[in-house]
Amino acid sequence: MEWPKSLDEYEKLVIRMNNPRVVIDNVDCATATLVKVDSARKDGIFLEAVQVLTDLDLSIRKAYISSDGRWFMDVFHVTDRHGQKLTDESVISYIERSISSAGDETDPESCGLEALTNLELVGTDRPGLLSEVIAVLTDLRCSVVEAKLWTHKGRIAALISIKDEDSGTPVEDSDKIRRIEARLRNVVRGATTALSSSSTEAAGGTRADRRLHQMMFADRDYELRGSGQPSVSVQNWAERGYSIVNVQCSDRPKLLFDVVCTLTDMKYVVFHGTIDTIGDRAYQEFYIRHSDGSPISSEAERQRVIQCLQAAIDRRASEGLRLELCVADPGRRLLAEATRTFRENGLSVTRAEMSTKGEIPVNVFYVTDAGGHPADRKTIEDVIKRIGAGSLKACEDRPLWTGQKRPGSDRDEPSGLLYLGNLVKRNLYNLGLIRSCS
Repeated sequence: MEWPKSLDEYEKLVIRMNNPRVVIDNVDCATATLVKVDSARKDGIFLEAVQVLTDLDLSIRKAYISSDGRWFMDVFHVTDRHGQKLTDESVISYIERSISSAGDETDPESCGLEALTNLELVGTDRPGLLSEVIAVLTDLRCSVVEAKLWTHKGRIAALISIKDEDSGTPVEDSDKIRRIEARLRNVVRGATTALSSSSTEAAGGTRADRRLHQMMFADRDYELRGSGQPSVSVQNWAERGYSIVNVQCSDRPKLLFDVVCTLTDMKYVVFHGTIDTIGDRAYQEFYIRHSDGSPISSEAERQRVIQCLQAAIDRRASEGLRLELCVADPGRRLLAEATRTFRENGLSVTRAEMSTKGEIPVNVFYVTDAGGHPADRKTIEDVIKRIGAGSLKACEDRPLWTGQKRPGSDRDEPSGLLYLGNLVKRNLYNLGLIRSCS
């Protein structure tokens, strides 16, 4: 976490002494584990808590956020990916340890992280582009360790962690770096590239997701026209000096993270909030102010917040069929062959996560036909046959609760006024003055 420049060392020490207190409660709620976090308030701590839970692939079914002066309390209702309460003691211990230490400054070298060359790529999307990018890196004898790629409204953003294939070390030769950048700019129209070599996290986890959001935000993808936008509204509560953000859309994994990291990177602070899921719908409400303490002050700013949140929600929306490449050692040649096979069969990759780490790494690709429509079943069968049924499989990417009745799904959908009216009640719950899971 970055400390505000106005803080002196004594103030930082006081904040460290008030590191977040985390309580994991499996008693109060019958359907979810409650993760309760309270501490002295400091910017970004809410996002870090959400980030820890999201990285564990946990579902945040509900959450209540309350900030009173210089203190805050967050309560998250979480389940595992199967919809069950958390029982694994190692997971519970990790949550307590990670959130409690949120904001501590650590030296990456001390964490045993692998030194890699990290490539950032932004440009115009087109069918077969990922295949050509992988082909360039393969030809230049660069091994892809991990990579994430998003496409949105005709634009592409990618984070790729690589190392030199021959030496197994970061690519540090300046001539080779220039060749990589030049060839990638030839492949990606209107591309901007950036390479850095450091001991840091590879292109995985929510930190990579946050960087992809930042890259697409800087590319101003939110200004491009789209259809079927999520419902986002912003209104001011003048009496209390808050702007109230309401989000209603289909629920999906990492939705809360995408919304909160966007607000944080736009320099807004969440003071109060409620998150709920009913059936397959998500309802989120946040009481925010700009980092300077002011609410949203103009119609242009209001529209920009709406557009940016809609884009953040839409970027990760799963378009296309999910293909998983699972082999013990995928290697650079197999990744190149798989992506080339997609291209030669007219498949376009809309989102991808690639890795050569782990005992049996999983590489995930979302594919459509070249026009963005669902891929032909016969084409998918041909691709699987060519790559190998034991290596590549097609699977439906849908939440586990689809088609099932989730707890609480028989309740009426809440309105913005109901959320506003329930804020006091939920703050009392957060403070422990009432005990209720509903």
